[in-house]
Amino acid sequence: MNKVLIIGAGGVGNVVVRKCAQVPEVFGQIMLASRTKSKCDAIANAIPEAKIQTAQVDADNVPELVALINDFKPNMVINVALPYQDLTIMDACLETGVHYLDTANYEPIDVAKFEYSWQWAYQERFKEKGLMALLGCGFDPGQSQIYVAHAAKHHFDEIHYLDIIDCNAGDHGKAFATNFNPEINIREITQNGRYWENGEWVEIPPMSIHKPIDYPNVGPKESYVLYHEELESLVKNFPTLKRARFWMTFGPSYINHLMVLQNIGMTSIKPIKVKGIEISPLEFLKAVLPEPGSLGENYTGETSIGCQIKGIKDGKDRTYFVWNNCKHQDAYTDCKAQGVSYTTGVPAMLGAKLMLEGVWMKPGVFNTEEMDPDPFMAQIGKYGLPWQEEIDLVLPHEY
Repeated sequence: MNKVLIIGAGGVGNVVVRKCAQVPEVFGQIMLASRTKSKCDAIANAIPEAKIQTAQVDADNVPELVALINDFKPNMVINVALPYQDLTIMDACLETGVHYLDTANYEPIDVAKFEYSWQWAYQERFKEKGLMALLGCGFDPGQSQIYVAHAAKHHFDEIHYLDIIDCNAGDHGKAFATNFNPEINIREITQNGRYWENGEWVEIPPMSIHKPIDYPNVGPKESYVLYHEELESLVKNFPTLKRARFWMTFGPSYINHLMVLQNIGMTSIKPIKVKGIEISPLEFLKAVLPEPGSLGENYTGETSIGCQIKGIKDGKDRTYFVWNNCKHQDAYTDCKAQGVSYTTGVPAMLGAKLMLEGVWMKPGVFNTEEMDPDPFMAQIGKYGLPWQEEIDLVLPHEY
């Protein structure tokens, strides 16, 4: 019987627990742990059909993590805590001999910078121990890379151009809120953008490149070039790429609120002293913004995330578009969650399932596009994220 330890009790953790509980033949025993045990208990109590164990753990503390893992003895850890904690959790997995999966790459708490180098450095240690670490198995990163691997396997001889396009056309009814951890979200979008072109990274000021993109079942939405972590692994694993970009939508109200918060210093990660206590303005902002996991009940609309690709097949130009649309209402019906948490948590469950079944099991540290995409693409629809595709469609003229 497989046992899984899930670390992190936010919106994504709630989805991962619920989706694992729906597949008891694979996830025989589930433990949910976080710094605040009451959050774990609330999620567990809301799933009466499954016996979810809960625990308190400080994910920054390797000895605490090791003690919990040794006590519960899971086959693997699903890390949906903060990206700052990836390395301590990986260290604990190495020490205790369990497999590892996360949904976002490591970034240091004191620098708004994320890259895979820190986690890729664990390759030999995981390989020597016969353990597997699967990095970034959410939607983007995660399912987006599996889409590219699927395209490369079935539709292209060479992929030359890639645009990952991410639209949230939902309405949560709040003046300003983020759909995942506010601290991580705001750090991500306020740093310089980057995209890959002609063998090098091109760095741009934040949000400086934007245009309307026509999303399926949604229509045109203003979309902005950001740097997103999956670009780093995709250009490494698909060296024929001439250009790779990541686009995300933001509404005018969100942009206006963000600009004001930046202008008054509330997005800064540099600690300041308030009544003798050090706290970064962004940490304070996170504390006063709505909890992302609380947005689901009244959320309307849908997300639309996909990959637009151009390359060569049998010596001829080919275009390809693969995507998923997810309604926030459907996510809430299934998992009492909003769509952004849902689209992250479902691929994490399926990635863990494929690892535990031995389908995706090999020692070392890997990104999702390095796995065979076929088993994932065959199953992800029945777990809530069906995909659609168009071949040889007309893509924007800039291709």
